[in-house]
Amino acid sequence: MSQPNVIYILADDMGYGDMGCNNPNSRIPTPNLDRLAGEGMRFTNAHAPSSVCTPSRYAVLTGRYCWRSRLKNGIVWQWDAALIEAERQTVADIVRSAGYRTACIGKWHLGWDWSFTDGSQAQDHVGFGVFERDGRIAAGSKVDYSQPMRGGPVDHGFDSYFGDDVPNFPPYTWFEDDHVTVPPTTPKPDDMFGAPGDMVPDWKLEEVMPELTRRVVQYVEDAPDEPYFLYFPLTAPHTPIVPLDRFRGTSHAGEYGDYVCEVDWCVGQVMEALERTGQAENTLLIFTSDNGPEQPAYERIREHDHYSMGDLRGIKRDAWEGGHRVPFVARWPAVVEAGSSCAHLTTLGDLLATCAELSGATVPEGAGPDSVSIAPLLRGAGPVRSCAVHHSMTGRFAVRRGDWVFIDDVTGGDNEEPAWYRQQRGYVAHEHAGELYDLKADLAQRQNCYAEQPEIVAELGDLLQRVKAGADQRYVG
Repeated sequence: MSQPNVIYILADDMGYGDMGCNNPNSRIPTPNLDRLAGEGMRFTNAHAPSSVCTPSRYAVLTGRYCWRSRLKNGIVWQWDAALIEAERQTVADIVRSAGYRTACIGKWHLGWDWSFTDGSQAQDHVGFGVFERDGRIAAGSKVDYSQPMRGGPVDHGFDSYFGDDVPNFPPYTWFEDDHVTVPPTTPKPDDMFGAPGDMVPDWKLEEVMPELTRRVVQYVEDAPDEPYFLYFPLTAPHTPIVPLDRFRGTSHAGEYGDYVCEVDWCVGQVMEALERTGQAENTLLIFTSDNGPEQPAYERIREHDHYSMGDLRGIKRDAWEGGHRVPFVARWPAVVEAGSSCAHLTTLGDLLATCAELSGATVPEGAGPDSVSIAPLLRGAGPVRSCAVHHSMTGRFAVRRGDWVFIDDVTGGDNEEPAWYRQQRGYVAHEHAGELYDLKADLAQRQNCYAEQPEIVAELGDLLQRVKAGADQRYVG
């Protein structure tokens, strides 16, 4: 079989329970995502490498856990330098070596090497990964937009890039390859969502998703005969929650639900473009999310009876399952059985090894150290992973092997769970040094087995240390 096209759609802050095919009680209609699952494979045990955005994106592209990089916790903020190391091979580098065209359209959020008007670099003035509001506002006023921005997509294997980097960070303008299309000259109004900074005149947050979608559809329609890898990281349903008017009221889960409906529409546009151009049969189309849902997920339960995390515990930032177990659907009609499902363990960082196998590319030594190909899973075989490491925003570690997950901390929560929610779900406090859950018997993580299973705690604690040191995570039957 010829090399498949690969389109990777990465939603932003979309929960496991937001997709109808994952949650029969979802209050959000997702007909296109449900159809994608019906025509492909739905993964029920897929995990973001981190429960927050930047680290997940780093691992998606490099096949390397972000905690191995200089970003040990937190995210990349506005004006931070490029996170991906200059010598680090990405999935785009790998497939391009096998003859693929590569493009990134959407949210980058992995930093850039910004130049200042005085000849210095932004990284000389702001602490990497450290949020300091006034210092970052001052940095934004000194950026020299006439200079190329290094360290972005086109310096990491992509032939082209178009996007807005991060929708709630300045500069509020379009990025193309290594520059902004129009330098921002107008201060963002205080009543417009986002961090302070400059924008182009008449910048409208609600126009971002439609323009990105239009660009992706155009890319698919203009695609030549050679295979391509298209990375499409969405800006939704992350804040700002700005669905187009035609999507307002289309869900029963408030504006957030309406924005997920727009995400579903976006996926449908890509599917239609593939079918219209005859590319669907030999295109691996993947949809997933970078982490679990944001904090308002709790109020959505009370206001709309919608559980974005489904039956899972936790949300974005947490080490519990709801922070990193994400929706994941893969369609490849030439190979993947329609309407199938896969319960084997996988992570979003497995993209690099998967694309290398499917493209026939050789992975250079040192590249993708934490990536394991899911190609066997797509063909109905497996398992492929022996274990996986989870990581919270503040740096809590967890490790998964088989049915057991061990959280190497007194709690898996970076967020505070509301008292009413804890009572509703039956969560009780404990005084143990860590948490251990049998996910087969207790997916909702109510029963901490840490005290009752000291041998498993010790085994998984040792496994976590070995993976940190570089142990192989592939499954050996």
